[in-house]
Amino acid sequence: MATVDCVHSIEGNGPPVFMIHGIGARRAIWNDLTQRLAENFTCISYDLRGHGDSPVSTTPFSLDDLVDDLEALREKLGIDKAHVIGISLGGMIGPAYTRAHPDRVNSLGLLSTAAGRTAEDRAKLMGVIAAMEEQGIEPVLDTLVQRWYTDDFIAARPDAIQARIRDVLDTPPDVFMNVFHIYAETEMAPWLDQITVPALVLTGELDGGCNPRLNRLIADKLPNSELVILDNLKHSILIEGPERVAAAVQDFLIRQIGD
Repeated sequence: MATVDCVHSIEGNGPPVFMIHGIGARRAIWNDLTQRLAENFTCISYDLRGHGDSPVSTTPFSLDDLVDDLEALREKLGIDKAHVIGISLGGMIGPAYTRAHPDRVNSLGLLSTAAGRTAEDRAKLMGVIAAMEEQGIEPVLDTLVQRWYTDDFIAARPDAIQARIRDVLDTPPDVFMNVFHIYAETEMAPWLDQITVPALVLTGELDGGCNPRLNRLIADKLPNSELVILDNLKHSILIEGPERVAAAVQDFLIRQIGD
């Protein structure tokens, strides 16, 4: 399949860092982190195909296609090697990209993602997909919001919740379901041991789908990794706890360029 010329933003100075968002999100989800990293790093965030300002794919696409889109962006920008950080689905694209192009990645960040799901884990996820396929995406959004954010944040920041819902509903439904299937059906556990670059594995303590149990497995599979669990956060750590994510990511990245 042909690659998509993904719309991107570049901010900051220093070693390049590609930032990959998740399902139904936008590159703007990285804004808070970018503000904190831009003094030391060139932050490159982009909209996945079919999301935000990027062209919509007219046919179904795979994880490999999303990997190819990132490689096309790297080539377009003339970047030799970069750090790569992804959240949720982006936390699967990043390792898959690193596996395909190991000489292009300096380090890897896996945020709020999953590997080693049990049969019960998979059944819960496929149940959400079945509900969206039967009822439509919007009726299931309340369930997703409850999985993404803590009750306190939902009560305190209705503006952030509504902005996230708008992004989901503004994503073409076939694209949203396509990426949700990729997220649900990707299993990284069999090949994570092939990823030898330094890796930061980070998730929220209360994340139901990308929980500490799965992230400990990810960290154990990766030969050169460190694990950070952020207490009292669910899935959307970039929105609910950006300063805590930034502290961990910045510490990790600065140590990589210092080595």
